[in-house]
Amino acid sequence: MKTRTPSKEPRQEAAIARALVRWFRRAHRDLPWRRTRDPYAVWVSEIMLQQTRVDVVVPYYERFLARFPAVDALARAPLDDVLEHWAGLGYYRRARQLHAAAASVVRDHAGAVPADESALRALPGIGRYTAGAIRSIAFGEPAPIVDGNVARVLSRLFALRGGPGEAAWEKRLWELAGSLVPASDPSAFNQGLMELGATVCTPRAPLCPSCPLARNCRAHALGRAEAYPPARWRPQVERVERWALVARRAKDDALWLSQKPAGEPNAGQWEFPLVEPSPGGPPDGARVLGAIRHAILARDYRIRAYAVPATEARRASKGAWVVRSAPGARAITTVTRKILALMEPRASD
Repeated sequence: MKTRTPSKEPRQEAAIARALVRWFRRAHRDLPWRRTRDPYAVWVSEIMLQQTRVDVVVPYYERFLARFPAVDALARAPLDDVLEHWAGLGYYRRARQLHAAAASVVRDHAGAVPADESALRALPGIGRYTAGAIRSIAFGEPAPIVDGNVARVLSRLFALRGGPGEAAWEKRLWELAGSLVPASDPSAFNQGLMELGATVCTPRAPLCPSCPLARNCRAHALGRAEAYPPARWRPQVERVERWALVARRAKDDALWLSQKPAGEPNAGQWEFPLVEPSPGGPPDGARVLGAIRHAILARDYRIRAYAVPATEARRASKGAWVVRSAPGARAITTVTRKILALMEPRASD
């Protein structure tokens, strides 16, 4: 049996971990989810932070936890109530999966968020990264994480060949993350990786002189930090034109809205009827309210909103009169919110 030759790598890995943890403790931003180790609160924050900026998440996180302070409170709540408190945050599938996962935690784990990786990943909406974040931050387990920020930091630190979408590159990232995370303070280390990528090791013009890992960074030594990782290919954006038909009932200020069906983006939320522009022009009696843009996935929607008689809106789409002050009435799509902002103050406050 061959004896493994001693390597300097463990020493280097330990030095990287120490430097990053020291920096994080000194320089991290004060964010509400960093003041707790409650697994449920950590879980909520990680789901909200997916594809959403920190400054956007903070008020939603605080309102959400005020309304649903524990797993059982979220599990008991009607889905419409959950969507209402998520409204405006986007990517509503996250809210539906979080709600379903809370019910599973109550049913299968006696209301306690599990620390076991396989149990966590069996819950809707929790993948390898989210499981690692919960385990390391809430439970102190040396579990690796790799998200976009971490991938960028590690790619530059080790000048990795390859890039996003390549299986070998992604496998190597997880191996490196696993070898670096220390048993002593995995929470500070993993949060440090994320914080470094968000504030210092940025996609463009990284602040290398301020980086606690600059002396260990191969891309920095090569003078090519921005070359790692290479830009990911993005699909061509499709431009889509639509008309939104806005009908209001004067007696109670109700709006004619259609509920998005299961299987579609924003399922369960309410939206003004959207129709393709007609060569014959807008419906009879229509009045222009304005235009909005809304990007989702690879589509860039250009939507012109028209105030129309109720008969036109009802002919365009099945739906219901929704009073905005009623419970669940705020579970509306972002498109609907943007259109409401075009209307007079009474309909947008």
